[in-house]
Amino acid sequence: MMLKGYQQETLDALRRFFEEARIAGPKAAYEAMVAEPERAARLGGRGGEYAPLEALPGTPCVCLRLPTGGGKTLLGAHAVAVARDAWIEREHPLVLWLAPTNVIRRQTAAALKDVRHPCRRALDEAFGGETRVFDIADFAHLRPHDAREKCCVVIGTIQTLRVTNTEGRKVYAHHEDMEAHFSGPASFPPGLERMEEGGVRFSFANFLHLRRPLMIVDEAHNAVTGLTREMQRRVNPCAIVEFTATPRAKSNVLHSVSARELKDEEMIKLPVVLSEHADWRAAVNGALAARAALAEKAKAEPDYLRPIVLFQAQKKNREVPVEALRRHLVEEEGVPEARIAVATGAQRELDGLDLFDPKCPVECVITVEALKEGWDCSFAYVFCSVSRIRSATDVEQLLGRVLRMPYARRRRAPELNKAHAHLSEPSFGEAARALVDRMTAMGFEESEALDGIESVRGPLVPDGGLFVPLERAGPTFAYRTPATEEVRAALAEAGVAARETEAGEVEIEVAGWVDEGTEEKIARAARAYRAGAKGRLSSAERGERIVAPRLMARIQGELTFADADEFVAANEWSLLDHPARLEEGEFAVRETANRFEIDLDGKRLAWSFLDEAERLPLDVPVEGWTREALVRWLDRQTRGIDITQSELLRWLGDMVGRLTGERGVSIAALTRCKFILARRIRRKLDDIRGKERERAYQRALFAPEAGPEVSFEHAFAFEKGMYLDQPRYRGSWRPGRCFLPHEEMPAFDGAEGGEETQCAQTLDALPEVRHWVRNVARHPRSFWLPTATDRFYPDFAAALEDGRLLVVEYKGEHIATADDAREKRVIGDLWEKTGGGLFLMVEKEKDGKDVRAQLLEKIGGG
Repeated sequence: MMLKGYQQETLDALRRFFEEARIAGPKAAYEAMVAEPERAARLGGRGGEYAPLEALPGTPCVCLRLPTGGGKTLLGAHAVAVARDAWIEREHPLVLWLAPTNVIRRQTAAALKDVRHPCRRALDEAFGGETRVFDIADFAHLRPHDAREKCCVVIGTIQTLRVTNTEGRKVYAHHEDMEAHFSGPASFPPGLERMEEGGVRFSFANFLHLRRPLMIVDEAHNAVTGLTREMQRRVNPCAIVEFTATPRAKSNVLHSVSARELKDEEMIKLPVVLSEHADWRAAVNGALAARAALAEKAKAEPDYLRPIVLFQAQKKNREVPVEALRRHLVEEEGVPEARIAVATGAQRELDGLDLFDPKCPVECVITVEALKEGWDCSFAYVFCSVSRIRSATDVEQLLGRVLRMPYARRRRAPELNKAHAHLSEPSFGEAARALVDRMTAMGFEESEALDGIESVRGPLVPDGGLFVPLERAGPTFAYRTPATEEVRAALAEAGVAARETEAGEVEIEVAGWVDEGTEEKIARAARAYRAGAKGRLSSAERGERIVAPRLMARIQGELTFADADEFVAANEWSLLDHPARLEEGEFAVRETANRFEIDLDGKRLAWSFLDEAERLPLDVPVEGWTREALVRWLDRQTRGIDITQSELLRWLGDMVGRLTGERGVSIAALTRCKFILARRIRRKLDDIRGKERERAYQRALFAPEAGPEVSFEHAFAFEKGMYLDQPRYRGSWRPGRCFLPHEEMPAFDGAEGGEETQCAQTLDALPEVRHWVRNVARHPRSFWLPTATDRFYPDFAAALEDGRLLVVEYKGEHIATADDAREKRVIGDLWEKTGGGLFLMVEKEKDGKDVRAQLLEKIGGG
């Protein structure tokens, strides 16, 4: 299963942390990573000083934050191989996987035991099929040869191990079946629990302590207690990776994924369409009507899709418990009993049912605490709570069950890309505020939660710290006219909001641009509205666009998009043209008693052996490992799609030959540090790829024979609505020349009033500028230029009054001379020279000129 972009970035961050921690230690590695500006902005203040485990300060413990629907279980499965390669560096690690509840434990175990499931496939691909999965209750079935020769994953709950008194707990008890695991060491390390007579308990907990498992913690916010830390001391993990949507204050949050990233990758349904109702009966009726409408839309989808409505009943002894809600659905709403299923702790009517089977009749599921009850199905589109939402503490779990996108692919019908919420809430403001609170509790940023709710009565905007529905900002016009068929048809054609009154009139409400043909059909009075509104609408609302031509290049005689990926793909190169050599300063091995040291790129890494079987001199052969076996193993660890296996095997063979021949390093020594060797080789290969990429980039764009052009046919176009999926600007400044309406203006990078905001304000104040727009980095519709390593997204695009286009990149004084800034300036200048428009790298101050003077100089000199 191909990982989504945000999932790969999460694993890359984890890999980098472990690699840095190998040399600098967990604290230094963590604090260095979270201090990086881009990562600090992503973390939103969650990163900071590393909080080590009190009993195990040298054990790395980090938290990965993903909102509900992000695929935490799949990432956990992939994280095992990342930890093996970058930190544990053992062929077959032991994994202790802790779930928050028994229901989630059973679900996780089922997924990891199913050889067809993506999570199990991730493990099997990483370990060549040598994987075994155990429920913690079956630990006695784990044999010594399994622990030595396979990746063993033991799945339990936090509560199983988190106790003050270990007496009577099966995992801490002495078991004769476990004796074989304790027969190797001549002496045992401290920290193991012992029996009264002094002997070591043959317990599963002591086995874990000896083997030092990788600990994966799901929903880790449930695990932060003193007892958990005591449990970790007993288990003695080699590393801890936590996954949660809502990290606690003391969590070492290393990487954070936004809800917007999940939406961009088509993982979740957003926005949530919120409908409020006067009482629970109306909410139920609205939810059923919404499900029926979605079911009609689903008939046109290429994939089978049966929308399901998820009802949250009240607990027993309340007005609408499970049975009362079921009875209402059958007797009052006419829903056949066969289409209703109850999923609670006591009633498990979904057990054994495949909700994705077209023959399954279930359309309504009744639950109370959806997440705790372990219910999950991406066909769930509508949720309905019969309780007042602000008093339903578990509503976030219910909402999370309807956010997952079926098949992780966007649907054709726009309605099927949204989740739908029907609430019995007499005060809409209370419902909206509570739903935002619940989404924030699920791991959404507050701005994401606000933008992720679509009201049937208009957008939500902040007001005194609360979120309430207001009419759309901007000019509006209200008018009443007789409700004739001609008027109704005109309104439908124009898309104008209207409602019929008891007096037989249509009350028209117009917001936005109205063309002349429509205004004649609506009423003569609309002319006055248009005349007054025109000056108050943004350029985008008037139908204008900002067009930025795309840079093109000729590749093998054909004009194509200028992109380094395209250049390197068309560039034929051979790995054998690059020397297969690691110099002394890049990689060296030195033995010291029961340890050996590795010099890795000038940094010294001390290695201590994990078990008695490894406490051998480095020149003693390792069973089964020869030069050829090591080369084949390195091939599996370093292979890429851009290098043929035959070339890689030959290149690796030459490299190992030089290490053992010219450098005198034994095969045994290379075998014992093979993971570190593979890591250094991967870096060497990446350096080679980078050189080839740079060579192809320069040849395609800057060589004498290169002929770069710009294309308006394949141009980037800025238009209304393109950034609705982005965090919005929430400041008080109201620009006069912003291309987009104020409520669509994306947020600026940096703090409110920061340098980027000031640059925008300067642009906005120039009379030579007709309108400008912020160009959001990484957005699929934003303007970009290629660099040798990435894509460059300038900060602003502005249309000038004289018809020219100005593209502006702002760089603070402290990084204006950095290598990446120079590369961006070069490609920007090339785009300008080929006729794209004006390009300016503006700085806070340059040659005595402030930002305004630099802009005016560029505009005047064009």
